[in-house]
Amino acid sequence: MNLTNMQTYLEQNLPRCLELLRQMVDINSFTANPEGVNQLGQLTAQVFADLGFTAEFIPSIYPQFGKHLVLTRPGASDRTIGCISHLDTVYPPEEEIHNNFAWRVEGERIYGPGSNDIKGGTIALYMMLDAIRAFAPAVYDDVTWVLLFDSSEEDMADDFGRLCRQRLAGDKTLAALIFEAGLTNKEEFWVVQSRKGMGVFTVSVEGKSAHAGSAHQSGANAIVQMADVVQQLAALTDYGRDVTVNVGKIGGGTVTNRVPHHAEAGLEMRAFAPDVFQETLDKIMGLTGRATIHSAADNYPCQTAVNLVRITPPWPRNEGTSRLTRIWEEASGQLGRRLVCEDRGGLSDGNHLWDIVPCLDGLGIAGSNAHCSERSSDGSKDQEYCLPATLVPKTMLNVTAVLNLITGA
Repeated sequence: MNLTNMQTYLEQNLPRCLELLRQMVDINSFTANPEGVNQLGQLTAQVFADLGFTAEFIPSIYPQFGKHLVLTRPGASDRTIGCISHLDTVYPPEEEIHNNFAWRVEGERIYGPGSNDIKGGTIALYMMLDAIRAFAPAVYDDVTWVLLFDSSEEDMADDFGRLCRQRLAGDKTLAALIFEAGLTNKEEFWVVQSRKGMGVFTVSVEGKSAHAGSAHQSGANAIVQMADVVQQLAALTDYGRDVTVNVGKIGGGTVTNRVPHHAEAGLEMRAFAPDVFQETLDKIMGLTGRATIHSAADNYPCQTAVNLVRITPPWPRNEGTSRLTRIWEEASGQLGRRLVCEDRGGLSDGNHLWDIVPCLDGLGIAGSNAHCSERSSDGSKDQEYCLPATLVPKTMLNVTAVLNLITGA
């Protein structure tokens, strides 16, 4: 395969691909806007139909979300490669309007909702498949391609993970390639080899109310008990072991002249290593029943209850992913760059299926400020943007590596 010819082809087609990205960014596909998510799904299906893909729309098990999209192109063989992206973004329509957050080209950057995370990744996927079809048509026709697009954030619904496992299970699946954003510069390509798992919890404390002036000694202050519990939770953060516990919200009480009888908090925990993840989860759950605050009058104890709301297991470093990183490393060398393997704290759909299919992540466009819509005149705040100039080199990396993967399988 002639790399110079491929680069020329990709550069000539880049304006058309950026126009497709503009159309995607112009659609508000906030997770809780199912009409917009479904509209983007229809557009995505039309775009990939040009590459021979057939669309299937799968309703989410949660009616407030849009439909997942599965695009399939059967090959002559049963060797399968899965590719994963998203349809949804995190920006409500009113937030985009309020912050004047829309498609905007400024120098080397393109700003807009999902330009980096993850509509830009969908375009990177499209460019990869289009180039393989153009420069290795026999390989393109031999492989069965399965593209899966999630309609909701990874931690909000686990049915997409089950869908991926269902469609990609089997020893004929060579890889699941995930097109979340990944750094690209003139010397390096970055890919993601592992991700933290996440547990989400609620904590509630029940105390005993009393008049704050005339009967304070009869009360058991739920907020004070919660303050003690929060300190115990915060102390579980251990940067040396890459585990974080973040109490993200807290509330309690009603009025200041009453000893509060109830308090509640919400938190998340993240860790890379499965054993550390489980150990920390057990310590958090072990705070259930904690009662260090009592009423002075009759020793009435506050009671703590911890509830595990949802869990996304870690994606640890593993041999399946390591095999893929070695292939991408070889391809990086062919292109005169170095591969950097990143351990990333945020979730991806790879958390749900790394244990049955070799996964590699961070194969999308480069950019910054994912999930940010605000900007300020002094530059201290800036909106999400992508770097369109990274699409061609990143596509050349992905095409070269995928072809090496297929021919070596």
